[in-house]
Amino acid sequence: MIPNLMRKAALGLTIAGLALATNVAAAAEFPSAPIRMVVPFAAGSGTDQQARAFGQALTERYGVTVVVENKPGAGGSLAAQDVARAAPDGYTVLMTTNTTHAANEHLYKNLPYDPVKDFTPVTALSKGAMLMVVNAGSPVKSVGEFIALAKEKPGGLTFGSGSSSSRVGGEMFQQLTGVKMLHVPYKSNPQAHIDLIGGQIDVVFSDVSSTIAHVQSGKLRALGYTGAKRTPILPDLPTVAEAGVPGYEVSYWTAMYLPPGAPQPVVDKLHEMFVTANEAAPMQRIRAASSSEVFTTTPQGLAEFQAEESRKWGEVIRAAGIEPE
Repeated sequence: MIPNLMRKAALGLTIAGLALATNVAAAAEFPSAPIRMVVPFAAGSGTDQQARAFGQALTERYGVTVVVENKPGAGGSLAAQDVARAAPDGYTVLMTTNTTHAANEHLYKNLPYDPVKDFTPVTALSKGAMLMVVNAGSPVKSVGEFIALAKEKPGGLTFGSGSSSSRVGGEMFQQLTGVKMLHVPYKSNPQAHIDLIGGQIDVVFSDVSSTIAHVQSGKLRALGYTGAKRTPILPDLPTVAEAGVPGYEVSYWTAMYLPPGAPQPVVDKLHEMFVTANEAAPMQRIRAASSSEVFTTTPQGLAEFQAEESRKWGEVIRAAGIEPE
């Protein structure tokens, strides 16, 4: 009996050793095929722009082909589900934000994925804030004038959103100012911009990178910046808090995740690649154009940061009176 147990134990150790050797060998060769980078928002969104810049940086630095795949819809759930079900070999990654991994669990009653159990954290990538924008033809020229107009028409103005940050930006604005607006959801912020420019909605709170071109072209007017400090891109633009809404601040973050069960050597390699690429010229250009900042972590650091952010976003969403859908 004992010899049989010994043989089974030896066999188990051999299998474990072979699995470890396979993982190490796979990591040593990684990446040897194109990487599919799934983005939960539409082309032209801030996350999409960052993903494409990372793709360029990774190609230039490591010679790897990166295919960006946009899967907007259902609050980012379509993209999250896609990656959660993919093979954990490092060739499918999720380039995402606080929307899918901190806010959605408080916005949806039946989320079709688990933001913790269904993913392997790799690294955080950036932090940023948004612009409060209206149609250039709008009669309002400031945050104060917008508040006054909204109070004249309770429930008569609309705000569009294509992400959790955008949604919470509008909801928090209502909570802190006492105005009432109708929320109009979109799959992604660029789609909300189209309707804002066309006059179908009245205001959008949106990331700088997907909004600034419309502001600079004169199609949209920026009323305020949602960050704690002014953005260097528009230094004369006040923060929303400065413009008459004390305590107002809404920001966002981006991060990289793999499917569950990804081998640690592959996680470590991707972490090294994305942290290095984050300092490359394509990423520097994106940050300059979006007023975002570098924010990287270890895989464990991202897990801890995500847990804290989930708690914070839950508090913000409840305080804003948003009922889970």
